[in-house]
Amino acid sequence: MAAAQPKDRLTVGMGLEPPHLDPTGGAAAAIDEVTYANLFEGVVRIDRSGKVAPQLARSWTVSPDGLTHTFELQPNVAFHDGTPFTAADVKFSWDRARAADSVNAQKRYFAAIADIATPDAGKVVVRLSRRDGYFLFNMGSGDAAIVSPKTAEANKTAPVGTGPFKFERWAKGDRVVLVKNDAHRDAGQVKLRQVTFRFIGDPSAQVASLLAGDVDLWPNIGAAEALGRLRADGRFTVQPGQTEGETILAINNRKKPFDDVRVRRAISHAIDRKAIIDGAMQGFGTPIGSHFSPAAPGHVDLTGTYPHDVAKAKALLAEAGLPGGFEATLKLPPPAYARRGGEVVAAQLAQAGIRVKIEPVEWAQWLATVFRGRDYDLTIVSHTEPMDIEIYSRDDYYFGYSSDRFKGVMAAIDAARDEAARTRLFGDAQRILAEDAVNGFLFQLPKLGVWNRNLVGVWENSPVQANDVTGVAWK
Repeated sequence: MAAAQPKDRLTVGMGLEPPHLDPTGGAAAAIDEVTYANLFEGVVRIDRSGKVAPQLARSWTVSPDGLTHTFELQPNVAFHDGTPFTAADVKFSWDRARAADSVNAQKRYFAAIADIATPDAGKVVVRLSRRDGYFLFNMGSGDAAIVSPKTAEANKTAPVGTGPFKFERWAKGDRVVLVKNDAHRDAGQVKLRQVTFRFIGDPSAQVASLLAGDVDLWPNIGAAEALGRLRADGRFTVQPGQTEGETILAINNRKKPFDDVRVRRAISHAIDRKAIIDGAMQGFGTPIGSHFSPAAPGHVDLTGTYPHDVAKAKALLAEAGLPGGFEATLKLPPPAYARRGGEVVAAQLAQAGIRVKIEPVEWAQWLATVFRGRDYDLTIVSHTEPMDIEIYSRDDYYFGYSSDRFKGVMAAIDAARDEAARTRLFGDAQRILAEDAVNGFLFQLPKLGVWNRNLVGVWENSPVQANDVTGVAWK
C-alpha cells in the first residue's frame, strides 16, 4: 500500500465572520483572526508568549531617551503582487494610520510619532514627540500592519500583504481561503499549502463540524458545555487557555438613567459574576472588577467593589429617583458568551427592578448601531485588544464616558519612565473605572481551543487577537 501523503490543508472554525479583511481599517477582532501574521505582517509582531519579536524588521535600537526607534528591515521581501517591500512602505503605512482622515481603529497608537525618516530602503527611523512605553508593542498589532500604496485601498476585499499566505477567495457567509506564498522568506518553515477559515455561529453546529471532520481546529469554540464530551472522544486536543478579552456589560453612559452613577452602581450590585460564568461559560472564565486582564502586570482585583447585593441595588435605584426600577434594552451580538450571558444578566437585573428587553443583533448590525451609532442602552461584548484600558479616555467612544481624572492618569502612564510607576498608575486607572461603574465588568474571556490531536503548533493562548497558523502542521 502506498504511503499516505502528508496533509497540507487546514480548516479553522470561527464564530464570527469579519466585516472585511483590512486590519488597518476596522476594530472587529475577526479581521485580525484571519489576517494577523498569516496575510499581513508588521515591522514587529507579538509572538505566542505575548512578547515583541522581529518580523519585517530584523532588528531595532531605541535611543537612551526613548524617543528614537531605528528599524533595520529584512532584505528581499515582496508583497503578494510582486511589488518590492521597502522602508517607504513603512512610512506610508504609519503616516496613513496617523493622518487626520485615518480610519484606523487604534489611531492613538501612532499619536506620539513626530517624524518618520527613511535614510535608505532598508532602514526606518521613527522619532517620537514624547516617551511611549508601549510604542513597540503597539507596532506589533494588526492596526500597524504594513500595506502597499498600490493596493491599500482594496485590502478590505482583496488583501495584499507580505505574509506567508496569500488571499485566494472569500465566499461571503461561509469561508475565506488562503494559499501558501511560496515566495515568502520563511516559506520552507510553513507546512500548510491551504488554510480555510469557516464561519459557523451556532455553538452546536460548531461541535458538529468537529465531529464530522469538516473543521480541524476551533481556536475558541462557543460550546463550553461540549468540552468534556470532546475530550472523551479521543480524536481531539482540548486546551482551555487565556485571551485578552474583557467581557463587559457595556452601558451607554450618555443616556438617562445611565448617566447617573448610582444607576450604574445598582447594575453592578445586581450582577452575580459567578452565576454568569457558570451559566454562560460552564465555569470557564475569570471574574473581573475593572477593564484589565487578571494575567497582566499591574492588575488589581476589584471584584469585591460591588458584591452581589440585590437590596443594595434597589436602594441605589431609589436614591436615583427610580424606586420602581426602569425598562431598558439589551442588544446581544452573536457570540455564545453574549447570547447566553445576556439571558443570565437579564434575569439578575430583573430581580433589582431593571426590566430588560433582549434584542439579538447580527455582528454587522452591532458594529453599525452599537459601536459606531451609539444607539443602545446595554450590550455584552468582549474587548480582545491587549492593554486596551485607554479606550475609556476617548470621549467619542461608544461607552459615552468622560473623566478628566482618568485621562490624567492615562497621560501619566504615557509619560512614566519606569515600569514600577506605570504599574502603580494602571492600578489607579482600574480603580477609577470601578468607582465610576462605567460598565458592568463580568469576566475575562477564556480561549476554549479544540483541535484534531494530530495537529501541532496551535496557540494555546491569545496574547493578541490572532489565529496564527504559520507554525501549524500535521504530525
